[in-house]
Amino acid sequence: MGQTIFVPKEIDAAEPRVAASPDTVKRLAGLGFTVVVEKDAGAASRILDADFAAAGATIGKAADAAKADVILKVRRPSDAELKGYKTGALVLATMDPYGNDAAVAAMAKAGVSAFAMEFMPRITRAQSMDILSSQANLAGYQAVIDAAAEYDRALPMMMTAAGTVPAAKVFVMGAGVAGLQAIATARRLGAVVTATDVRPAAKEQVASLGAKFVAVEDEEFKAAETAGGYAKEMSKEYQAKQAALTADHIAKQDIVITTALIPGRPAPKLISAAMVAAMKAGSVIIDLAVERGGNVEGAVPGSVITTANGVKIVGHLNVQGRVAASASLLYARNLFAFLETMVDKETKTVSVNPDEELVKATLLTHGGKVIHPAFANAQQDAAVQQEPAVAQKPAAPAKAKQPRKPAARKSTAAKPKGGA
Repeated sequence: MGQTIFVPKEIDAAEPRVAASPDTVKRLAGLGFTVVVEKDAGAASRILDADFAAAGATIGKAADAAKADVILKVRRPSDAELKGYKTGALVLATMDPYGNDAAVAAMAKAGVSAFAMEFMPRITRAQSMDILSSQANLAGYQAVIDAAAEYDRALPMMMTAAGTVPAAKVFVMGAGVAGLQAIATARRLGAVVTATDVRPAAKEQVASLGAKFVAVEDEEFKAAETAGGYAKEMSKEYQAKQAALTADHIAKQDIVITTALIPGRPAPKLISAAMVAAMKAGSVIIDLAVERGGNVEGAVPGSVITTANGVKIVGHLNVQGRVAASASLLYARNLFAFLETMVDKETKTVSVNPDEELVKATLLTHGGKVIHPAFANAQQDAAVQQEPAVAQKPAAPAKAKQPRKPAARKSTAAKPKGGA
């Protein structure tokens, strides 16, 4: 009997995606695994239980997680879910660990090997495993679709016998994966598109999609990219110059889409209330960073609000989940591609090598401990603070030793992608 892989129905009612597809179930079964999918796990992604069953899965219930060796999820498991997992189980999911130290510690305490799929390094062999890219791609697309729906006007220029409809002006802030897809989608719909980003490499990418690049191109801008291809946080001085440049530009736009994210930090504020107030009535702003505090002043997570001057600020949560039928298929392939690298083809079992490059980058907890370098020190510090002080006999007077300085905390080598 091979190992068991369990795919649960997400307990968050706002999460319609599922971590497997009929295609990945078939592939997993072909590797020798028993695959159990919870009843209705894929219903919100238009994947029926019958589709999973036809691919070789057994349709089960939530309690079946207790016998699973591997659990594939979309979101980090809750405390209640963790109680139903067996010690040593592998859990692959979007873990969202920053600022959630207690949740990370709970996974360690449960004895599971938790993999943060969003920490997948940006290297060639891991492209098929990159959940941030696959999901941000769809979020960028959906942002334009949502904007078009809220804008309630035509996006392309239309020349008719009754007159000409002008093309909508769309400004995309942040040209990462989501931003580039937003540019491409808006261009396909016929809009006049401009875009900005702090990374020099983005200028050429934006131009290749037929959009105009807008940015303060000074010396700081020329060095504003990490070796891994992520955006750096810019100085206050640069942010002020960029804000001055974009403020006038934003006032002339019909649709603005913001996508700027910095790993492990609140989203940078790109659009102030004053900039919103300068926009035309009927304009639309889509804030794709609203779950991290938002790029737009006044954005409300999970809501579409209309300002006093008639500007709509859209703050939909889980935008990729708004196209769940597509998002689930890509996410499932990401998880399968990574899990397959840990499968021993001879024994048909999954084994974890903490020193392997991809594992090292994504493994949060293992063997009852938090082992990821970005979070292990924080857990150790918390444990020391919680230990009760031990009374000691006064020592004989002696030359006091200087306390040794704690080692500087290392940052992870594989940060999640900024700019979505």
